[in-house]
Amino acid sequence: MTSFPSRICIAGAGAIGCTLAARLADAGHPVSVLARGATLAAIRQDGIHLDDLDGHHFVRVPASDRAADLGPQDIVFLCAKADALPALVADIQPLLQADSLVVPVVNGLPWWYFHGLEGRFAGQRIHAVDPDGALAEGLDLARVIGCVVFITAQCPAPAVAEAQNPHLMIFGEPDNRLSPRLRHLRELVESAGIEARASERIRDSVWTKAIANLSSNPLSVVSGATLEQLYGQPGLRELAGACLREALLTAAAYGARIDIDPQTFLDLGAGMGPVRTSMLQDYDKGRPLELAAIGDAVLELADRLDLPMPVTRHLIALARFRGAQPRP
Repeated sequence: MTSFPSRICIAGAGAIGCTLAARLADAGHPVSVLARGATLAAIRQDGIHLDDLDGHHFVRVPASDRAADLGPQDIVFLCAKADALPALVADIQPLLQADSLVVPVVNGLPWWYFHGLEGRFAGQRIHAVDPDGALAEGLDLARVIGCVVFITAQCPAPAVAEAQNPHLMIFGEPDNRLSPRLRHLRELVESAGIEARASERIRDSVWTKAIANLSSNPLSVVSGATLEQLYGQPGLRELAGACLREALLTAAAYGARIDIDPQTFLDLGAGMGPVRTSMLQDYDKGRPLELAAIGDAVLELADRLDLPMPVTRHLIALARFRGAQPRP
């Protein structure tokens, strides 16, 4: 077992950030949180509260809206929406030292996707998520360990998280090595009671989560439906299934291996229960929708190979239109 502790900063204290902070701090790890606004005030006054399948967790952790106040860190988890990453990457610079790891816990296809690969697309960027290269330039990609998070959580109030499904995080080096730092990260997260895996093919997991997001999030904004309804009710299931099959074809064209067949994928989604997707939660709160990383990035990769995704394209367009309208 790798030695602990490591100094850990959670940058972004939404539902996933609060879940990670609560579990890691409750396990005895030195955790700090970079937050702002009402969430920062709530953490300072009342700490972080998490209700999950293991019960109630309450922790008090150092928190600030200035990274310099928190000091150098060994591991920084970026728990933010994809469109907030450029500003966040600039904000975290005072947290970084020579060997600090940065773990983006972000939905959709990541900006580092083609880093560490050989062949036709080596070194390219996904314009939908890093249009001007600011992320690749602002953060040394050698620091990055890929992450795919399967945690369905929501925040009913600032610094309060609820997560009523099992927690799973999958980590992987962009060049697919099983490195010592990757093993250390997996063991650290696992010690907090979160199932953690180290993968030699992290992009397979990236695509699995991206397909889950793509087949559910835009449709949830259009319909207002929960995961149980999206994947369970016949009409919605048909739409979700069509989007799923289009995304599976694109993933396969980029060499991904998805171990779950489409019907099992849909059945697993229906079994998640009355969960509102993260994009639907954002819509309810009047926030911008994560369509660039979850939708546009996949369409961009499909377009590069002339793969049609008509159903997906229409659903993204409808979700974008609805997201642009005044919210009740």
